[in-house]
Amino acid sequence: MSNLLLLLIVLPAIAGLVCYFVRSSSVRTLTVTATGAVLTAASLALLGQGSFVFEASGLWESLVTVLDFALLFVVLYYGFKLKNLLIKVLTVTQIVLLGFFELFMLDHGVSVPALMGDNLALVMVLIVSIIGSLICIFGIPYMKEHEHHLNLKKSKQPQFFLFLVLFLGAMNGLVLANNILWLYFFFEVTTFCSFMLIGHDGTEVATKNATRALWMNSVGGVALVLGIIFAYLQTGTLGIVEMLAAGPAAGALLVAVGLICLAGFVKAAQLPFQSWLLGAMVAPTPVSALLHSSTMVKAGVYMVLRFSPMYEGTFLSHGIALCGAFTFLACAALAIGQSNGKKILAYSTVSNLGLIIACAGINTPLAIIAAVMLIIFHAISKSLLFLCVGTIEQAIGSRDIENMRGLFKSMPRTAVVTIIGILSMLLPPFGVLLCKWMALEAAADHLFVIVMLALGSALTVVYWARWAGLLMGGRRIESTPEKQPLFTRGPLMLLCAGALVFAFATPFLYREALVPMFAAAHAASHGNILDAATGGFAIYPFIMLIGVGALFAMYRALRSDVRRTSPYLGGAHVGDIEDGSFLGPMETAVPYQASNYYLGEVFGELRLTPWFNIAAGGLIILMLGGAL
Repeated sequence: MSNLLLLLIVLPAIAGLVCYFVRSSSVRTLTVTATGAVLTAASLALLGQGSFVFEASGLWESLVTVLDFALLFVVLYYGFKLKNLLIKVLTVTQIVLLGFFELFMLDHGVSVPALMGDNLALVMVLIVSIIGSLICIFGIPYMKEHEHHLNLKKSKQPQFFLFLVLFLGAMNGLVLANNILWLYFFFEVTTFCSFMLIGHDGTEVATKNATRALWMNSVGGVALVLGIIFAYLQTGTLGIVEMLAAGPAAGALLVAVGLICLAGFVKAAQLPFQSWLLGAMVAPTPVSALLHSSTMVKAGVYMVLRFSPMYEGTFLSHGIALCGAFTFLACAALAIGQSNGKKILAYSTVSNLGLIIACAGINTPLAIIAAVMLIIFHAISKSLLFLCVGTIEQAIGSRDIENMRGLFKSMPRTAVVTIIGILSMLLPPFGVLLCKWMALEAAADHLFVIVMLALGSALTVVYWARWAGLLMGGRRIESTPEKQPLFTRGPLMLLCAGALVFAFATPFLYREALVPMFAAAHAASHGNILDAATGGFAIYPFIMLIGVGALFAMYRALRSDVRRTSPYLGGAHVGDIEDGSFLGPMETAVPYQASNYYLGEVFGELRLTPWFNIAAGGLIILMLGGAL
């Protein structure tokens, strides 16, 4: 057990240091690939071990404490370097609070197990280790091409892969932490890694967005420290298992849980904290994929789910459900007005994380299982889509989905994989749609939540169907073979295969894996609700038929020989109609252009975001106020 935990948490840090100090591309490739293979094997072996509790020696406890303060002082250094007052104030606040807690409040004679693995933690370790490793491997050829486009004289890949691989170890440590101070340490490591990776290119816009990510996540850090202090004062322990065993919280302890959930909201980029994740789109694609699918933002929803037994049946639980459902609806609306592929994926990520948090707030066994399944399916599909957009961007020089017309002719494999990734977020038999169905079932007693979930689900159809239709429309049968490096093609194919396999294995995953894993704790109070609430699984053969029909329609659309015709211009064309221009203002020739309609006057980002942020801020104040 100790060896497995060292491999999952410490090995990525060692591998990152090797990538940084041994500046050889072949060594770096071997190190990243081998680390990914070891993490995958170790996560599967840990799953086979089952639930566990692990006691760490006093040396490890002291080391984590020292590293915690060292990291905070490093962040403070960057606050001075960037001349950002918010970073300096928030970091000093954390140092003072944590120092006072360690010196004057904490009983160091009482120790708690440092790490623990239950069903939720083991599922998260699998996601981080397998999907995160595939993203890191994809980054090997991607960063070579990325730096070629930037015309860098000196490669920055050693530093890039240091933080990219370190991210995986920090996330594994976070989800396995039982000592809440360890959870805080790994929380801060993920914050610092994201800051360094977002600002990797060193441009003015990259530095600006990295700075925003650092100060905004430092807000979450302050909330987490305060939550830890209040929780310790009420329970007398740092052990998360011991805290959860106390059952639903009340009074000051419920306030502590609310602050911990607020830290999770910030990390998961929930409204009004979404701007840091949207700004992270300036980073290289492997960073975006890692942040959105398997690490940074998943840490936020994990924290909200982890402490869900402590706010079950309270006003805080209802508030969390409302906040998550509102984010799901609002970000689905904002995604409609976007044509930038990465921004569509970003808003979709925040929206789906809101759905997961809404499930945590609903806080029934069905809702919790729906949340866990959404985490799994979303990680696979969203990592696939981000890697596809990065591959396309390097080939055509654009992220705009309007520029992806005709993609099948030049990139047939990537086009098909992208379409499958989009359909996996949209249609049956893929798991995301069925999990939304389960979430709606679970929200049946929450009027405002179920209305927002239903409206948000309808809006997601608009932006996904528009993108998929654009890729499938107007394709010709002739296409040139697509050449890709093995480490580009391999992760894309594996993630695509994972999306397809899990689509048809969804009922099995629900009944045979997740229900036995998560139902035991709720059997006494909820009976056989999980056996009865099977949602779409009862008509799964029909759903599979719909899915097969959709895939067949995609195949026919991509293989059809579409004859292009010029638009009818009512005689206003200039010259021959095939010339593609018409007589415009001032008697000038204006070329016509076909594009999708993005409803900017209704779903404009600048128009809606301020109002959405105000509403979301009000809901969070209401949520925390109800806990007082």
